[in-house]
Amino acid sequence: MKGTVLITGGAGFIGSHVASELLRAGYHVRVLDSLVTQVHGETPDRPSYLEKDVEFILGDVRNPEAVDEALAGVDAVYHFVALVGVGQSMYQMAEYTSTNNLGTAVLLERLVKHPVSKLIVASSMSVYGEGLYLTPSGAPCMQAARTTRQLKAHEWEMTTADGVPLRPVPTPESKQPSLASVYALSKYDQEQMCLMVGRAYGIAAVALRFFNAYGPFQSLSNPYTGVLAIFASRLMNRKRPIIFEDGRQLRDFVSVYDVAQACRLALETEGAHDLICNVGSGQAVTVREVANKLAKVLGKSIEPEITGNYRVGDIRHCYPDISLAQRELGYKPKITLEHGMCDLAAWLERQTAHDHFNEMRDELMSRGLVV
Repeated sequence: MKGTVLITGGAGFIGSHVASELLRAGYHVRVLDSLVTQVHGETPDRPSYLEKDVEFILGDVRNPEAVDEALAGVDAVYHFVALVGVGQSMYQMAEYTSTNNLGTAVLLERLVKHPVSKLIVASSMSVYGEGLYLTPSGAPCMQAARTTRQLKAHEWEMTTADGVPLRPVPTPESKQPSLASVYALSKYDQEQMCLMVGRAYGIAAVALRFFNAYGPFQSLSNPYTGVLAIFASRLMNRKRPIIFEDGRQLRDFVSVYDVAQACRLALETEGAHDLICNVGSGQAVTVREVANKLAKVLGKSIEPEITGNYRVGDIRHCYPDISLAQRELGYKPKITLEHGMCDLAAWLERQTAHDHFNEMRDELMSRGLVV
């Protein structure tokens, strides 16, 4: 046995896969999770997909006593607790800030009393806002943005202030954050608090900025989850996937198995400390293309609906430069999008999905967050 590792939020989608990865590598794994209703349903219980050898503690990370219990005898911590939803965070500000920001602060206060060798925090691509763009001369444009006038005119692509087109390129960790939602702000706070406290108290801290993770165990009834799960829920209910703007937005879809690999490497790489790394597949694909690919592997002849609407806080293009994780952690993505989708489809065949997309869209529209 290599030691005991705690995963806060470990009953969730990514956390449960990291738990399995660590069990296979010989660690004892403990999970602290409050099983929020939006993800785990009205009568939540320990998820069946969480491996039986995982020690499970039902509790809220904002509760110091629950955190103390979870930290007893722990050698390293993964902090994955977070409410996830860009749009929802813009009208449930207090709940997102309480769970994501205050929850992290409580954990860090208790870690000062229960020191560990390593702290790994789940960050997000959302901290970047727009990805990195280059001007025609090759100069980086770090703070590209679209105006409301451009969006209302359906001028989706990024340009300079005088209308010159910008070219999207892989986004490195050195790009200055541009926070477009309360969720993004909370994820940036989580990673920076963990790194700051790590430096102050001698804890090796690593922040992993996850891009669009997908795979088995992702909630199919949570309309604020990852886009592939939302598309799958629509398709399984014989409904067209809904795509905002024109569907040509570029994203990086990374298999949850590769995410779990990166998380294990962050723990096991001795020199990894005070470090921020992107975690993606290294391949960019349009949202429209990924919707069509998913429909094909699910055997559904259903075209996506391209709405031409935009959501406040949405970005045009963002996909990662993963060379730092490759160099510092030895990270090598292994699952292609095609293989990963087939694996996802095999799992989906055994699932039931309750599609709540229209409710989510109506909620956002009523607040002026979809135009």
